[in-house]
Amino acid sequence: MTQDFVSALNPSRFPRRTVHLDFHTGPEIPDVGRDFDPVSFARTFRDAHVDSVTVFAKCHHGHLYHGTDRPERHPGLAPGLDLLAEQVQALHSVGIRAPIYLSLQVDEYAAREHPEWVAHDEKLKIARWTPSAFQAGWNILDMSSPYADYFADQLDEVLRRFAPVDGIFVDMCWSQPSLSRWAVDGMRREGLDPADADHRARYADLVAQRYMARYSAMVEKALPSDAAQGVWFNGRPKTRLPQERPFVRHVEIEGLPTGGWGYAFLPYVARFVRPLGMPTLSHTGRFHESWGDNAALKPRAALLYENSQMLSHGLTSGVGDVLHPRGVPAPAVYQLIGSVYGHIEACEPFVEGGEVVSEVAVVVDPGLGDHPGASNIGAVRALQQLRIQFDVLPPTADLGAYRAVVVPESTPVDDGLAERLGAYRRAGGAVLLVGPALLRNGTEPVLPDLPVEGLAPAPAGEVFLSCRGVPGVPEDFPVISHGSRLTARALPGAEVLARVVAPYFPRSWDRFCGHSYTPPADPTEEVAVAVGDGVAVVTVSLLEAFHDHGLEAYRRLLGAALDRLLPDPLVRAGGPVHLETTVVRTSTGTVVHLTSFVPSRETPELDLVHDPFPLVDVPVAVRVAAVPHSVRLQPAGRELPWEHDGEYVHVRVTAAEGHAMVVVEHDLPDGPSGTGS
Repeated sequence: MTQDFVSALNPSRFPRRTVHLDFHTGPEIPDVGRDFDPVSFARTFRDAHVDSVTVFAKCHHGHLYHGTDRPERHPGLAPGLDLLAEQVQALHSVGIRAPIYLSLQVDEYAAREHPEWVAHDEKLKIARWTPSAFQAGWNILDMSSPYADYFADQLDEVLRRFAPVDGIFVDMCWSQPSLSRWAVDGMRREGLDPADADHRARYADLVAQRYMARYSAMVEKALPSDAAQGVWFNGRPKTRLPQERPFVRHVEIEGLPTGGWGYAFLPYVARFVRPLGMPTLSHTGRFHESWGDNAALKPRAALLYENSQMLSHGLTSGVGDVLHPRGVPAPAVYQLIGSVYGHIEACEPFVEGGEVVSEVAVVVDPGLGDHPGASNIGAVRALQQLRIQFDVLPPTADLGAYRAVVVPESTPVDDGLAERLGAYRRAGGAVLLVGPALLRNGTEPVLPDLPVEGLAPAPAGEVFLSCRGVPGVPEDFPVISHGSRLTARALPGAEVLARVVAPYFPRSWDRFCGHSYTPPADPTEEVAVAVGDGVAVVTVSLLEAFHDHGLEAYRRLLGAALDRLLPDPLVRAGGPVHLETTVVRTSTGTVVHLTSFVPSRETPELDLVHDPFPLVDVPVAVRVAAVPHSVRLQPAGRELPWEHDGEYVHVRVTAAEGHAMVVVEHDLPDGPSGTGS
């Protein structure tokens, strides 16, 4: 079913520059759609380079915005005004797609009319976004209650009214445990124990799987034969997509960096979704902070960074906005969006039909969902700063297409993953293992050819790392090592990049020295980082520590280990450490994205981007065997002087705009339409 979905898609019609037009309008708003004008509405989006706008059939308040006899129709909508129909018609008239939005588990109208449909926790308290009835906040509906049928009726009416639809966006679709009478009865029918929290979570997942299957089947019947997208269930962890692919044709990544997601979220999730091969769009917001921050705009540089990052990861772009209740888009918003989308549109031809190229796989625990934790975010940040081209994969994924595999501390290595890593090693792949990932099931070495022996948990407490052969890290200055570790001894022939240096004594309440830790004493024979033939071992919590402390020596140590495994990486680039690089292979050659912006912490919880960070005479080398026909900096169209040494194309780049692409036109190894590396 999944393969049919994907192969049936028309990629030329998949949205590229979208707007998610929020319209959560409370029932007390009296003049909904009063000033709506279809001509100016459509022109606003067309002039802003937008090709798809997600418009609302039903909002979180539970109200409907189309012509209907249902009592949920918004009371402030003028009689006779079919706002949704007019929006769809206006957008279609200028060639803009109009997927339709419905809110699922948040529905204030249904919660008020049927309070028994609201989910209940183990104390029989209703599930709600706020702890008090006197704080504004949403109630959460129980999908094991009759509400599931209520929503199906709403969806059915929209599909009958608007078929063929451009797509359906169903929001608020997480797995919600509940102890309503319907949920308790349902768990018992499934042989689950309602008193067991794990069983409640399992049942919530089962309920979600069932409503996704039901609603997806309904939407499929309302799609055109050349559908570019289908239904999307927003709020599901992307790490569950391998199991939930049968319900969706495409992927949408919601991630507002200033709205709680942070600037490390998209690179992690995009690298997980990308190998699935599904059309994917991502949306940030035009808001200074998060959804609902209606009366504030973020700086243009931030929006440019976020959308350039999407493009560089092989995603299409999206920006969230909120439409004023009277139905008129704000000109300032679309001047901002249009200025960014103009750049994205100018870049698109150079990556048309391209495929992002990665040579390293980072294997993560999918149980972490969209909250990858310190070690995985540490891996993403460190590898980006090292210019490594990588994907993020679940343990069950095929590793054969990658030259090296990294397994972070937080990834449990069971028998299945250990066997896949062993097969990958026997086929010639390189492996870097960090901390607990060195032990199969937490007890025995995960691979037979590790360059160390005697792996065992080490006593708690700080130690230091004495590095050797690590560029930029002094050999005579032991570096603090934060977090837990394993003990190990190097085997003959192993290259030791870091050894453990013990403190004079462990720090305790009654025996300590100085402010933070007891000073280092003497090096030991204990190994922290060692490299053998195709295997690198890191016994300390290097990635987690890099996330928590950002120590440059940690990144350099990781880089030195990877240099031994991948001496000829796909890209080498100088310039500032924050520079992000991705590589795209197209039918005519190779493209290197260069993205240069610096988020800065300006409030206790908010990172902001105000300006692009110019690149000045930055050396860039990309591994291309063929002699180029041309090398240009795009979308500026500027020819770049280049050299080819038989393995790499070398250029130097100066760019002030924050995002640019080095476009190398060359013959491909497997012909003009191939994507070989």
